[in-house]
Formats: sequence, structure tokens, C-alpha cells
Amino acid sequence: MATQEELTSVLDAVRDAVPALRRNGAAAEEQRWIPDENIELLEKAGVFRTAVPREHGGLDFDVAQQAEVIAEVSRGCPSTGWLTMVWLTSAWCATLYPDQAQKEVFEGGSSRVSIVFAPTGTLKPAEGGYRLDGTWRFNSGCRGAGWDLLAAVVEQPDGTAEELVALVPTSELEFADDWHVSAGAATGSSTTTATDVFVPAHRVVPLEEAMVSATGNRSNTGATGRNYGLLGYIMSSVSATFLGMARGSFELFLERLPGRGITYTQWTEQSQHPLTQQQVALASNKIDAAEALSRSWHRVLQDAADAGVQPSDEEKAVIRGRTAFAAQLSKEAVELLFAASGGSVIRRDVDLQRFHRDIQGFSLHALVQLNANLEVQGRVLLGLEPGTYFL
Repeated sequence: MATQEELTSVLDAVRDAVPALRRNGAAAEEQRWIPDENIELLEKAGVFRTAVPREHGGLDFDVAQQAEVIAEVSRGCPSTGWLTMVWLTSAWCATLYPDQAQKEVFEGGSSRVSIVFAPTGTLKPAEGGYRLDGTWRFNSGCRGAGWDLLAAVVEQPDGTAEELVALVPTSELEFADDWHVSAGAATGSSTTTATDVFVPAHRVVPLEEAMVSATGNRSNTGATGRNYGLLGYIMSSVSATFLGMARGSFELFLERLPGRGITYTQWTEQSQHPLTQQQVALASNKIDAAEALSRSWHRVLQDAADAGVQPSDEEKAVIRGRTAFAAQLSKEAVELLFAASGGSVIRRDVDLQRFHRDIQGFSLHALVQLNANLEVQGRVLLGLEPGTYFL
């Protein structure tokens, strides 16, 4: 388990990197991928060791500590924060694989892993494993990852189909230059293709088992303190990304405020207007409320992991609703600050407009859809079944 000194060291280094992450924001968006400097700064800070188990040379941060790191990176650059979230949560997902696979992924103690849950590939049984073919879209961070988790379907001898997740070195995949988007442009979420790639059996696990962290023959079982419910853990980290973007937007708004008047009015200092004061207070409270809410699901996830059990389906359903709601609060704070920033905020050299566009784009991700997640939460609050195994 990570010490407080290790956490402080990583967070301090990331805070020192925030000015560079912001400075690189426009260039990252232009080239549709984050600059090498961003990755190097986070590597040096130890960020990519935080989700790696201690036995493999990692820092072994818990879910709440990882969320702090992700939020701090997102405060500097939304796309870099999103990538950090993907790489850390996917690295943790590698702990659901047999020990042999973990040793391969975590060699050196620092690892970046990407993932696509949509099973748009096929696996065919072969001697010692499978042959993988397929194409996956929206593969965030694939260009900077060493490994990729790719969902695919295998047809069993009895004619039934099963969804599996293959762990593949990115050196064996092809990435299209097709990421042309208006939000999250620097995530480089390129379409990925596998053509007759051999995947050894120890690098394949059933998707449904992974969803409930039930995969066998691995070391990360029992009361390890890190055997979280997969989707709740991922959504916790997604929400942390939104929280960091909101914090960064709040800082950027305040930085632009001194000396700004309200055009076509008598107000020469916007900060003196009661409406601006109310808007700033409301945005701040939304951000603080999102952060406070996060402590509830961190506690549920950690208590279960410490006890060596999974959260109940009801608890997992509530986590889905709460993480999505906290992300919504963060998005609303950014929207409020953006709307209060005047016409000049749409200039490409104003960082706040990029934070605003990025959080709008990320909020469209299927995992963050507010109504879908509230429905799952609401069902269990009404005594019904969650209605999905994606918990």
C-alpha cells in the first residue's frame, strides 16, 4: 500500500507539471495527440506506476489516491487527464489476468494500457491460445500505450458465443490516422485493427468475469485492498477526470477576471457584479459537492476490497448513479463559467474554451450518460433488479 509520502511526492510533481500541461494544450489539440513532454513529465512524477501492484515495482495507490492524481492531471489538461484515467484503470484491469500476463505487462514497474470494451473483434481458438481479428474504434491512448485490452467474441464448439477480452502488445496492432474531432482531440483515440494476431491463453479472460472481478488463477484475489469492482472503479476514475477539468476551468475563469468589464454596460469590473459573484459561488459549490460525493463511493469500494469481497449489486448500481451525477455537477460548473466569460472566450488561445469543449465531448461517453446511470441507481432504490450486469 502506498505511503502518504509517496502520494505527496506524485501529487507535488504533477502540480509542478500543470503549467506545462496547460501551455501544451493548444499544440496537443492541433496535432491530435499530447506532446511527448506531457508523457515524460507524468512518467517522471511516477503517475504510471500508481496502478501497478507493489510486487511488480509499482506504487500500488488505492482508488481514492488514484482519483486525486487523475484529477490533478485533468486540472492541467483535459485530454491528458482523460488519457491518464484510461491508462491507469486499464493497467489495473491487467491485474485481473493470470500472474504470467501481469509480469509481462508490468515489467519495469511503470505501465500504460488502453482498452476498448465493445466486442468488435473475433477470436478463433488456436494451439496455445487464440487468433485475433477485428477493428475497434475510440481507442483512447492507444498511440502511447504498450498494451491494449480488446474485447472480442469467440464461437464455442457447441455453437454458443462468448465475449472475451484479449491483452495484446500495441506493437502487434495497426492504428489509423482517423481521429478528427471537436472535443478530446488530443486523446488520439484512433481506430485500431488486429489482423491474425496470436494471443496466448494466459492473456485472455471472459468479459463477464472481468466485470465482476471473478477471474481466477491470479494473485489479486481476496483481501488485497485492491480487488475493486471493475466498473465502479473505472467510473470513479472517470468522475475524477471531470472533477479535475472543473477545477481547472474555475482557476482559468478567475485568472481572466481582473480588469474585465461587462461590455455595453456601466460595469468596469465584472467581479463587482452580484450575478458574477453568484455564478462563481454556484460553480464552486457544484465542484465541492462532486468532490464530497466521491468520498461515498471511494469508501464503499475500499471497504469491500479490504474485506476481500465485492460490493453488492445494489452498491455497484448506486456507484454508477453517483459517479455520473458528480460528473454532471462538474460539467455544469464548467458550462456556468464558460457562459459567464464573455464573447472573447471562444478564441482558440483561451484555454477555457478547450476545457469546455472537452468536457462536453467526454460527457457523451456511454459510461457517463447521466440518465442511463440514474436509471440503474433508481431501480435498486425502488427495490428492483439493476437490469444490467454492467455494474
